[in-house]
Amino acid sequence: MNLWPFKKYCSPFRLSRLGIMGMNQRNVNFIGRYNRRELYPLVDNKLLTKEMAMKNHVSTTALIGSIKHQYDVKNFPEIVKGRSGFCIKPTHGSGGKGILVIVRSENGVYYKPNGQGLSALDVERHITNILAGLFSLGGKQDFALIEDLINFDDVFKDYSYEGVPDIRVIVFCGYPVMCMMRLSTAASDGKANLHQGAVGVGICVRSGKAIRAVQKNEPVHLHPDTGADLYKLRVPLWQQVLNLASSCYDMSGLGYIGTDIVLDRIRGPLLLELNARPGLAIQTANSAGLLPRLRFIQAYIKKHGSLPAEERVKVSQEHFGVLEND
Repeated sequence: MNLWPFKKYCSPFRLSRLGIMGMNQRNVNFIGRYNRRELYPLVDNKLLTKEMAMKNHVSTTALIGSIKHQYDVKNFPEIVKGRSGFCIKPTHGSGGKGILVIVRSENGVYYKPNGQGLSALDVERHITNILAGLFSLGGKQDFALIEDLINFDDVFKDYSYEGVPDIRVIVFCGYPVMCMMRLSTAASDGKANLHQGAVGVGICVRSGKAIRAVQKNEPVHLHPDTGADLYKLRVPLWQQVLNLASSCYDMSGLGYIGTDIVLDRIRGPLLLELNARPGLAIQTANSAGLLPRLRFIQAYIKKHGSLPAEERVKVSQEHFGVLEND
């Protein structure tokens, strides 16, 4: 079992020696240098991301419809008519805020994963809050996306509580450099958001196996709600997941991105969204710093030039694997 290499409190100098990347380094040396500002709307606007993915034949969740104006809110029941489940999210949202997941509907009542029933008026009120910018970056006016519900892959049924887990892959110049799974809990209200209490599980780039698990930055061994052994987790279709993540660089042109991917039992890996400013908690989940991997890729590109996506994945798997977990 791979252990976090330092105690809970550690000096900045030791963190630097261990290759832990801080926010200023991320913002200046990687986001600022490798992400052109004019490309940000492609990932900050989830509708543009979805349209870009479909144009580039990148597998993504299906779009049911969108609501852009207050006078369209009343059309919500008609938009989702005949759908047993769906997901509503703000186009400019971040951190999982404003996402409403409905798993089934009966007689005009819409049920969340925790069994709570909402009326059409409740859902319309939520959409109104989205349009008003309550959940958007900077509080700007927004609009709501309504997406098809993901067919949850049963392989993760013991690892997630009332929600769909996703896979975060940090991609640098097309190379997957670090990965984790985000598993929903009761504390996170069925959402795979670490800040709300979801469990983060570091995943070996080479094998797709669990390395370490944390909740609110504290190590955990068992899922707090299901009791499943988190260290036995292994992501199926791992090669497809990494190839999909790597291809997002070619699609978006952004050099430093977080790709969020879900596994659908019918369609396989699907792109959920892209993030031009991915967080740094993935280092805690993996018990490893990002900087050595990023610097390795910088040197590798300088020496070998550009490579196709599948070749980039092979390079990452060769150099960023965790041998003791295989």
